[in-house]
Amino acid sequence: MASLTLRSLRPALRPLVFRPLPALQTRLLSSKHPKGFESPAPEDLAELRERVQEFTRREIPEEVAAHTDKTNAFPPDMWGKLGDAGLLGITADQDVGGMGMGYQAHCVVMEEISRASGSIGLSYAAHAQLCVNQLQLNGTPEQKARYLPGLIAGTSVGALAMSESGSGSDVVSMRMTAKEVDGGYVLNGSKMWITNGPDADVIVVYAKTEPEKGSRGITAFIVETKTAGFSCARKLDKMGMRGSNTGELNFDSVFVPRENVLGKVNGGVGVLMEGLDLERLVLSAGPLGLMQAALDVALPFTHQRKQFGQPIAHNQFVQGKLADMYTKLQAARSYTYATARAVDEEGSVRTQDCAGAILYSAERGTECALDCVQLLGGMGYVEEMPASRILRDVKLYEIGAGTSEIRRMVIGRAFNKEYAHFAKGT
Repeated sequence: MASLTLRSLRPALRPLVFRPLPALQTRLLSSKHPKGFESPAPEDLAELRERVQEFTRREIPEEVAAHTDKTNAFPPDMWGKLGDAGLLGITADQDVGGMGMGYQAHCVVMEEISRASGSIGLSYAAHAQLCVNQLQLNGTPEQKARYLPGLIAGTSVGALAMSESGSGSDVVSMRMTAKEVDGGYVLNGSKMWITNGPDADVIVVYAKTEPEKGSRGITAFIVETKTAGFSCARKLDKMGMRGSNTGELNFDSVFVPRENVLGKVNGGVGVLMEGLDLERLVLSAGPLGLMQAALDVALPFTHQRKQFGQPIAHNQFVQGKLADMYTKLQAARSYTYATARAVDEEGSVRTQDCAGAILYSAERGTECALDCVQLLGGMGYVEEMPASRILRDVKLYEIGAGTSEIRRMVIGRAFNKEYAHFAKGT
């Protein structure tokens, strides 16, 4: 396989620009960009998109996407191919094998992989964003040197374990514990709905080190799944995103050495919330790819399918649906990339915009997928066409990384904090 190299994209990038932003509900990451990071120019992102499209045409054609869905199994050689292509460490330092690029670039890769296969795109995000980027942002130099090269090469698979069966949206109510012992911690409990869980070699795990402190008693750990006491209880059989292997994980007295604490002890909520903002941002590019995939299916079909002596695309009702699909995609794409550009150029992460980008793109994605099924008529309701797979896949984005309802709450609470001084009469 011809190797796709992205390192050539970095020269002649524009300098990092800082502008004043509201302090409330804004997280500054200027010190946590990859070493030597400069925000990419539009032509760099266009070249990156073209190269990722070349990769997906070669490695994730429709046959691979359909087979992944039907078998509910991630292609076993895909991690190595993604690693060879340089796609697994977009936001990581170059000295550990990463690309040293930013969140606009990561959204480009996420969008194009999801356009080819929603499920492969979701597993990609769980590996490259939820695991690799968490280590990049919060890992010590020793932790990065130990874990990132294998994750970026695709020789090991990464995941993040946060949710539990009783603590999904209310993640701080997690019950998993980490008891301090000589040399480290012992983890006990279970995690649910963990993308890449059945396949992972390295997992970022959140547990309560001091349960009585609530949100201030949570710590993040780097767990190797070969450790005694770890097991995947079951692989989940999902409606969509089939082949993005998702599991329930058990931790039965799993020992984690002290040097595998990610961030500070009892500082896990800071790691978690910062990670959630960026997770929502990058994941918002998944529905963009699926919306584009829906148009890729609907546009040619409606211009080839004839009824009453003319292509159905000449019908104004059909034109209206196509116009709505296109407009929703472009609006969602603009919001996502504007939010990513603010991170790259200004070093800021606005919680309300990260939540807003995925809220908007996910709901518009489901609408576009439904319109795609409708435009295809009977062919949209059978598995010979990818329309039903697109619909089943995109619906996940209204649920994962915080439901649409939770995202609206996050945005509302951000406003409450920003305007709290009015309530105090100041």
